[in-house]
Amino acid sequence: MKLTVIGCGYLGAVHAAAMSELGHEVLGVETNQDQLHALSRGDTPFYEPGFSSLLARGLATGRLRFTEAATRNELTDAEVHFLTVGTPQRPNGRGACLNDLWAVVETLAAHLPQRDAEHRPLVVGKSTVPVGTARAVANKLDGRAMVVWNPEFLREGHAVGDTLHPDRIVYGLPDDPVERTHACDRLDRVYAPLLAEGIARLTMNLETAELVKTAANSFLATKISFINALASMCSATSADVTVLADALGRDERIGPQFLRAGIGFGGGCLPKDLRGLEHSADELGLGHVAALLRQVDVINRGQRDWVEQLAHEVLDGAPEGKKITILGVTFKPNSDDLRDSPALDTARRLARSGAEVTVCDPKGLDRLAERYPDLRTEKDPVRAMDGADLVILATEWEELTRTDPVQARARVTQPIMIDARNALVPEEWTGAGWEYHAIGR
Repeated sequence: MKLTVIGCGYLGAVHAAAMSELGHEVLGVETNQDQLHALSRGDTPFYEPGFSSLLARGLATGRLRFTEAATRNELTDAEVHFLTVGTPQRPNGRGACLNDLWAVVETLAAHLPQRDAEHRPLVVGKSTVPVGTARAVANKLDGRAMVVWNPEFLREGHAVGDTLHPDRIVYGLPDDPVERTHACDRLDRVYAPLLAEGIARLTMNLETAELVKTAANSFLATKISFINALASMCSATSADVTVLADALGRDERIGPQFLRAGIGFGGGCLPKDLRGLEHSADELGLGHVAALLRQVDVINRGQRDWVEQLAHEVLDGAPEGKKITILGVTFKPNSDDLRDSPALDTARRLARSGAEVTVCDPKGLDRLAERYPDLRTEKDPVRAMDGADLVILATEWEELTRTDPVQARARVTQPIMIDARNALVPEEWTGAGWEYHAIGR
């Protein structure tokens, strides 16, 4: 099938390459020149395991190409248009900015002709949007396309697998029975190899599909903030949050995922989707729902305060002039993404307090150096600890959590470790002579 993928940032680039892997002829549209040229050359503009080879295969077959702007013929020839533009959080934190989405919709409305339902192209929204947006998109296209909402559930570090082997595929379909049938059949053709594997296909109306993504991320955010709230109770009562989390996670109704207490969540999805759902709840007059989501956000942001305050305490309230090593700066392992990273926020806070901060990370240092030249960087975790008065594990990269505490002890001035991810074995560090701190332990 001929497809366009409009917006080739992280989501769109991975989706475009994955669709070419399924055998489709894919035209990726991207207006950012640096991103466009990198993808066209086969260079990956971000770190994502497996994406480089996927992109190379798509370009080599000729089924995948990228352009700054699709021509009228390219738009009218395509059977399916995927909308994968960014919908960032507004500067005031209230809701999503849909300017790029509406610009794309206006372009499609100007180029797509009126056709009967059977011959209309499919416009498939994958961007995360407030509930009600899909129906507004359909109204603007006014019969020029059938609109479906097909949210993505990518985890950074697992995006290729999550696209080619998802745990479910969600179709938000039109209300009209004829359009609904044609749209479902068309999208089934797109995902035919995945459906043949037995991957669950869930059909629903547009509004439900829009809510699935933000609801899923908000639930995960709530689970993280819940265990962090309990970690505070553990600290106040000499309980151990890691033992508590293990006991909770063995209940099959709860499960162990996302029950590690620590510095909290970040990135470009969970915080944005949580706040977006909160804003939607407020707009719908559901203040009690908004209050619940707001408190999840408050607890999460408070975890960064906890790490900063603990760092001040272990340095006798005087971080100025002290050497602090931050192990990990991306918001999670297996990513180079610094967006709303708790680790980066902690590093910047301590640097502003006068500390000499050195940051170590397997993939995030290039982006860090571009944006925050005041932070020192070191690729090797042991060398990064040279002369340190305090070490903070802030992102649980395997390369960092397996650091030898005995070897590291010989490099620091003061052997003080704050395990802000509860990812280390305390006995290994205390046995090597370290003063070990972690939340809820």
